[in-house]
Amino acid sequence: MKTFSRLPALAAGLALALATGNALAASPQPFTAHYQVLSDGQPVGDATVKLSTAGNGEYSYSNSSKGTGGMAAMIGASSEETTRFRWQNDVPATLSYDYKLQSSFKSKQRHMSVDPASGKVTVDEGKGAGSYAAVPGMADRNSLPLAIGLALASGKRTVTVPVGVRQGVEQQQYKVTGTESVQVPAGTFKAEKVARSDDGSKRFDAWYVPQKYPVPVKITQADGGDLTLQLVSFSRP
Repeated sequence: MKTFSRLPALAAGLALALATGNALAASPQPFTAHYQVLSDGQPVGDATVKLSTAGNGEYSYSNSSKGTGGMAAMIGASSEETTRFRWQNDVPATLSYDYKLQSSFKSKQRHMSVDPASGKVTVDEGKGAGSYAAVPGMADRNSLPLAIGLALASGKRTVTVPVGVRQGVEQQQYKVTGTESVQVPAGTFKAEKVARSDDGSKRFDAWYVPQKYPVPVKITQADGGDLTLQLVSFSRP
């Protein structure tokens, strides 16, 4: 998920190449999660992450965020990301991804679609569409943390995620680095810490309680600023 212009990719429809474990991932169940967004340790916004069924074996996974403090509030920043995926071969496989950013001085959008029949991904940011070859079950940056959480719930400790970005597919690698006590507005948890292991320049740290929640209780990413999301509440229908 991308929150405002550079927030963490609470970002997966995908195929998971699993380094360890043989358990099958359980199909995802609908939920709503609310997060507090912080920049450099200061509250700047709120985010709502929601998973719902869309019929025909498909799901909608969305992240809506709005600036409530600091510069994000001053410029009226808000963003919306929506992934549509199909639960296929025990992974959430992306069918489409949409991103919209709005503020008083900037707007941005991206549409990505995956055509399983042709094996092609099309990406359009309003300046002409581009395309590249798809990887079966690939992710997008919005639902990446959901895919990692589902893998952890099935007992995996190391995960390789093919993520569709603007110009191609990145084989991103993540692993559990330890267990830590984490305090967030939703409570104090003994959480599994997950870090990106294939690219040290793109710091990604997320804390999961996989038997309780499919999404992180906390996530940080150094991408355009020191940004953190902390779980405030989680509910199911």
